Amino acid sequence: MKRRSRIEHVYFPIDGVASLVITTSDGRSAEVGTIGSEGIVGLPICLGDNVATSSVYVQVPGTGLKMDARLFRAELDRSPTLNLVMLRYAHAFFNQVAQSAACAHLHRLEQRCCRWLLMTRDRMPSGDFLLTQEFLGMMLGVRRTSVTDVMGSLQKAGLIRYRRGHVTILDHDALRLRACECYDISKLEFDRMLGDTPLAPRTDKTHRSVSQVG
Repeated sequence: MKRRSRIEHVYFPIDGVASLVITTSDGRSAEVGTIGSEGIVGLPICLGDNVATSSVYVQVPGTGLKMDARLFRAELDRSPTLNLVMLRYAHAFFNQVAQSAACAHLHRLEQRCCRWLLMTRDRMPSGDFLLTQEFLGMMLGVRRTSVTDVMGSLQKAGLIRYRRGHVTILDHDALRLRACECYDISKLEFDRMLGDTPLAPRTDKTHRSVSQVG
């Protein structure tokens, strides 16, 4: 989905991860939010708009569901339950964006990288996924050489294995200890906002995606 384009469809990732990216006039890009199985690509539709003010890229390949944006808007108008869930997701997502902005200014690159790897792992069916250093550098807003150093350090410590664009998480708990508090804060907020609602009570303890609740 490209910036300033009309939103014709919304997408619900099943696995894989998409990035909400802002690109400046000089061509530099930075990620401001991530979207996985908990969310939707095309959030402005839920808030009464139909224009994308940022770009979205698939950072980790996967599968998803696609729906015409006008039909989805009609379903939101028809279903109070779906509308409520999407508003709660929007609140959690905007909190993630705010947390990411603070994280980029206040935390070390290794902490941010660990947070990003953990967030991606949470959205994937396994701890092994595709990821290039170029893409990770763009997501973190740093040069590829900086990413190489951090990933090398994590691999040397036995937390991950990284080879030919493949990342394998080897020690989730140790990775979490090296991550900043932003990972836990964002995760808890998503779990809180997509848990029980008056019209869609939670019946189990597992994290649910908006497509499951709606």
